[in-house]
This record gives sequence, C-alpha cells and structure tokens, in this order.
Amino acid sequence: MWPDTQSHPRYTDSYFNLTRQILQEHGDAEVTYAVFMRRPVTLAPKLAIDWLLKMTAERGVSVKIDSLFKEGAWVGAGEPMFYISGSMVALVDLETVFLQKLGASCVAAYNAYHMSIELPEVGFIAMDARHCAGTEMAELMAYGASVGSKKAISKNGAKGFTGCATDATAHYFGMTHGMGTMPHALIGYAGSTIRAAQLFHKTFPERDLTILVDYYGNEIDDAISAANVFPDLAESGQLGVRIDTHGGRFVQGLDTQESYAVLDRNVPDAIRGYRTEQELKHLMGTGVSAAAIWHMHEQLNRAGFNNVKIVASSGFSPDKCRVFSLAKAPVDVIGTGSYLPSNWSDTYATADIISYNGDEQVKVGREFLFSKNKSNRDDRGR
Repeated sequence: MWPDTQSHPRYTDSYFNLTRQILQEHGDAEVTYAVFMRRPVTLAPKLAIDWLLKMTAERGVSVKIDSLFKEGAWVGAGEPMFYISGSMVALVDLETVFLQKLGASCVAAYNAYHMSIELPEVGFIAMDARHCAGTEMAELMAYGASVGSKKAISKNGAKGFTGCATDATAHYFGMTHGMGTMPHALIGYAGSTIRAAQLFHKTFPERDLTILVDYYGNEIDDAISAANVFPDLAESGQLGVRIDTHGGRFVQGLDTQESYAVLDRNVPDAIRGYRTEQELKHLMGTGVSAAAIWHMHEQLNRAGFNNVKIVASSGFSPDKCRVFSLAKAPVDVIGTGSYLPSNWSDTYATADIISYNGDEQVKVGREFLFSKNKSNRDDRGR
C-alpha cells in the first residue's frame, strides 16, 4: 500500500531512477523543490509528507520541509504549498509516489469543505470506497474528507463528515467502525423493506436503524410503514429513512408538476434561484431531488412522525449540495462519494527543483516558484 525502499523503484518514473544512478556516480547536490497545484485546493499533505519522511529516514538522510500553509488552509492555483530541501540523491526518485499521495486528497478536502459549508446543519457520511481505485486511494480520499470537514467545523460550526462507510478509514473521523445499516441486497434477500428492517434490528438491536426505502419504488409508503412498525425508535429519533432513488424515475407520489408544487409550498424562492438545467434537476427532477426530500418530510409529518431522520444519497457533489442549501432541504444526513474529484486532471500536483547547491534555477516559466518570504502564512479565511 505504501512502497518501501525495496519496492519503490518499480512504482516511480524510470527517468528518476536513472537520474539517481547518475548522481550516485557523478556527485550529489543540495536541492530545493517547490510543490504546487494548478487549481485552488484545501491543503491535505500529511500522508504524502509522512511517506516522504519515512523513505528518507530509511535512507539515513534528513530533509527540511518549509511548510507555507497549515493543514486545511486554502492554497491558490500555482502557489507553492511547501519547499522541500535536501540531498538530490535521496529525493529525486521520490517525486512520482509523493505527488500521487498529495493532489487527490487536497481536491477531496476542498470539495468536502465546501459541501459541509453549504449544508452546515447536515451530517455527511463518506461513502466513497466503492468508487475508489483500490484501498490506497480510499485512504487518501477519507483523509481528504476529514481535513475539509474539520476546517468547516472550525470555521462555522458545521456538522461536517461524521463518519465513513469502512472500518479501515473510520479513524480519520474519530470512529472505530464504518457507518451504515443496509444495502439494497438485504432488502432483495428479505423480500420486503420491512422484513429487512426487522432482520437488521433483531441482529443489531443496540444500533440506530436507517431503512433504505427506494427498492420497491414505494418510498413514502415504506417509510411510514417502518415508522409504524418501530414507533419507539421513530419517537426517539433513532429511526431514519434513506432515499437513494436513481435518476430514472421520480420518488413515489411525485412528477414534474407535483415536484414544483411541493417546492412552491415550502421554498418558493428556490424555484426562482436556479441557473442551469442541472440545478433545476437537483431541485425538482427525477431521483433524489430537493422536492423529493420536502415531499418525504411533508408525508412523515402528516403521519405524525416528526422525529424520523431523513437520509439522502445518490450523486451529492458540491454543486448538488449548493442547490439543496438554496432549497433549504430538510435532510438530516447525506451519504456521499461524490466529493471525489470529478475531473482527475484537477488533482495533478507538481514539484520543480528551484535551487541547486544554493543557486536559484528553474525551467523557464516557473520563476514564480522562487521563495518570496511566504513561509508560515496562516490560512487567509477562505
């Protein structure tokens, strides 16, 4: 998962390996790297830096890392995040894996922060694991989400990300286990939504119960039936209903006209505030729209179940969260994997050597990386 000194050469760009051999034969140099990204990010460097320090320690050398920002700080496009100084022999072949561990988590942190800021009263669950390209990426994404979440909690008291779906990364959120109750597969096995809920509650009676209600397309009926079957949990707030309706149909009881009517009753200004067709879909389209959440909220309240939690999942990106904020959607928890970077080229981090044995030198066009007394700056409130 984390290459060591023996396995590392197989995972790095070959020209770095070749350069290291040349340096070993013809003499070392003291160098300084500037590390930056081409888009604004929230800085989440710990896993990359920890790996770098582990590798250099195994090689018996020390490096100096001049951090220009704190973890969780906003860093602008092209701004050096930090400078790394030390032996070129020790550092030159570490760039590939180091950058792999940096860029994606910074973008994930940026997205998680903005989602948490848009919906400060909503708790988020990181459900990204199934969308990751392996366990190493899953760890980077969970770490990034935790950094963005902590920043949102610190800045405006947001609930942020309260946990994740897997045990392996739960520690980033102060938990020992992953969160979640039932997948669609359990409902298919049980033969009914209520039977699946009963099986879960019988097996794990001490846990809060969140029931997935879209399997049969009867979201409203199954939610109210569940509340009737578990009245004590419903009254105490330990019962939740999760809507994961796919984009091929409306939630039970809705169509375009009724979705408009639901929003008009509850948040008429939201309908006037959308700017794109995608935002309109998030407001009142198929799948898990803001109208669907308001509809569920109305029906549960009408049935007398005001304390049942509403959990939503399915495509909750920063843009969708912003629309849900516009619509003041009464959702309690959002499960999301869509804080993952949607444009992978946004995650590309870059490192350039800017000094050889004390002499400033960098390829033409990258002179902006030279130090300008920026060290130890605080996050500028973004």
